Amino acid sequence: MQILTFPEASTPPGLRAQVRALQDTAWPSSDGRPTPRDATVHDPALHPLSMLLVEDGRVLAALDVLTKELRHAGRTYRAAGLSTVVTRQDVRGRGHGRRLAAAGRAHMAEQALDVGLFTCDPGLRPFYESAGWEQLPGTVLIGGTPDSPFPSDRPGFVKVTMAAFFSAEARRARSDFTGARIELYPGRIDCLW
Repeated sequence: MQILTFPEASTPPGLRAQVRALQDTAWPSSDGRPTPRDATVHDPALHPLSMLLVEDGRVLAALDVLTKELRHAGRTYRAAGLSTVVTRQDVRGRGHGRRLAAAGRAHMAEQALDVGLFTCDPGLRPFYESAGWEQLPGTVLIGGTPDSPFPSDRPGFVKVTMAAFFSAEARRARSDFTGARIELYPGRIDCLW
């Protein structure tokens, strides 16, 4: 079993097709049509990096790391977040997703990023905490664009914000992120990571 890492657009076709099939199972399209197996799903401006847990050519779990500059509380940070985290249904409960979520966090730390931020369903909080992430109580990520914001606390959309602080500057500013509304604005494709 190994973790393979590729820029999303450079993921080998056979592996990318498996990832798309997993994503379609987890998040079926509203029109019922599967995502083309060779398609990328993220905005290239977010430098999507695919991390795959693979055994004998079979993708067991996958996630993408998205990265952008974030302006918050008068400072600029190199920020990243996890997106499209998925594990094959038939191998869930074996720690594969946790291993990959921890590897995503470690990758961000190795890249000299300042902060990792993303949202998840409240029931997934313990899973991400077990992979080294922490919840930021009361923090709301605002996705979308400034013209068309997509806040993680909009009515009928319940999410918690998870974080990791990598740089000394970000660790010192941790209180600026807690209970805050953070204007992430990743764009129209990746409304919220």
